[in-house]
Amino acid sequence: MSSAAYMDTVWEEIVNIGVNTVLGAVAWEDIEPEEGKFDFEELDAVIFAARRHKLRLILTWFGSFKNGMSCYVPSWVKTDALRFPRMRCGNPDGSTDVANVISVFDEECVQADAKAFTMLMEHLKQIDRQRTVILVQVQNEVGLLGDSRDRSEMADMLFRGPVPTELTDFLVSDWDSIHDDLKNNFPSLTSNAATQLASTSRPGSWEAVFGASVYTDEIFMSFYYALYIERVAAAGKKVYDIPLFTNAWLPKPGNGTGSNIAAGGNLPGEYPSGGPVSTVLDIWQKFAPTLDFLSPDIYTADYLQICDTYTHRGQALFIPEQRRDEYGARRAWEAIGTYRALGVSPFGIDTLKAKNCAYTKHYHLLASVSQIILKAYMKPESIFGFFFDELDNRAASRATPSRIMKRFQNYDLTISRAFVPGTPGPGAGIIIELEEARFLLVGYGFRVEYKSTRPESVHTGILRFLEKSVADPATGELRTERKLNGDESRSGLWANMPNEVLDYAGTIIPICIPARTMIAEVSVYSLSKDSVNL
Repeated sequence: MSSAAYMDTVWEEIVNIGVNTVLGAVAWEDIEPEEGKFDFEELDAVIFAARRHKLRLILTWFGSFKNGMSCYVPSWVKTDALRFPRMRCGNPDGSTDVANVISVFDEECVQADAKAFTMLMEHLKQIDRQRTVILVQVQNEVGLLGDSRDRSEMADMLFRGPVPTELTDFLVSDWDSIHDDLKNNFPSLTSNAATQLASTSRPGSWEAVFGASVYTDEIFMSFYYALYIERVAAAGKKVYDIPLFTNAWLPKPGNGTGSNIAAGGNLPGEYPSGGPVSTVLDIWQKFAPTLDFLSPDIYTADYLQICDTYTHRGQALFIPEQRRDEYGARRAWEAIGTYRALGVSPFGIDTLKAKNCAYTKHYHLLASVSQIILKAYMKPESIFGFFFDELDNRAASRATPSRIMKRFQNYDLTISRAFVPGTPGPGAGIIIELEEARFLLVGYGFRVEYKSTRPESVHTGILRFLEKSVADPATGELRTERKLNGDESRSGLWANMPNEVLDYAGTIIPICIPARTMIAEVSVYSLSKDSVNL
């Protein structure tokens, strides 16, 4: 989004994919190329073009930090390391190297960033009364790469000094609700130990309190990164109060060493040390309160575990970066259906054509029932999302259960892969309980069996299985297309939501039908002991 001309080449294709909101960067170096002189001409052209295409925007502020580096700061910041000090990374021989990241411990750095961000927010308030921009991400994947903590003189002084009492007081008061990932990194720091620390007038150094480890370095960095981002975010929100958040570059799963471009490594410094990962999520939530939520960028981590983690303390889930293939698209259904995600955004989707994009089918289908989904969000227990991976992908198949159990008010639902005579395909969907015995099924590649939870029930069956389409997306009104009460439901045994391409395995009776609207309404019934002859 540094170029309105480039965006003009992709807007239509983005719309065709089914996207309704575009995430794009605004770089500090672009809007303040000379100190104190601001230029918003290119940004304005992008905003106005998005508005013409009836799209919303989420702006990512590439200010001090982007992917653990300071590569988007203006040239007048990059070339003045005396005024804007850099962090330093340690070497095995005890020496240190200058890192390409400005210091979170320096007042000049944070003041300059906060000033530029405030000017951006003030400008948005003036020119975007239509609220084309609905969210702003403050910085991107912050943290230090190359070392677990900054080794500069200022950082060393603070690290050897006492842990701020506001941090120890917070750990004491909130210990029971602190995320387990933080506790697991400090097994010696029990709640009693934290209480003892807080009772002293001057807590010890960071290593005295937390022990000597890379995780002590990480909690040190996270505290000061959170304070830095809070200064910037609060300055901007003071002039324009719209939701703000920041995102996390997650550790590589597992315990192995090494790194890759998508996940870095599994230790602080291999991934950006100090960013809002699960081990320091509470620190960020406490000390960067202006941020409305913190978001994960999910590429290689356990998707569902991360979704669960980033609803910690009841915060909203938003996924600003994830895989843009079918693997990622299927997982969007669980994020939206089960975790009520505000949005799921595949990285680099602007380089794809709609016909080749894995998300096109998913986004259009979800958009058609969005009003129904939003209504269901008001009753979280009434909506559930899930997915099934390709069976021929061994790694993916191990991550996907063969059967999923979900209890609604008075019925247990068993969700499995759609029935076909041959090999079942992948699947993804959302189930919404419209009423006690009426369910909306949206998606493909799955089937649902129903069983009453009432003790007196002796039989549960399908009363009606109706294929639906959306008559009015604005209201969520549906119309009935067909009744599917026979072979399609195995005569009332299950509701089958097939894939678009089926494996008939050479059968001479094609009882399975391909997916069509991918929306169905199922009414079920239960017979009790008193209502049948036993």
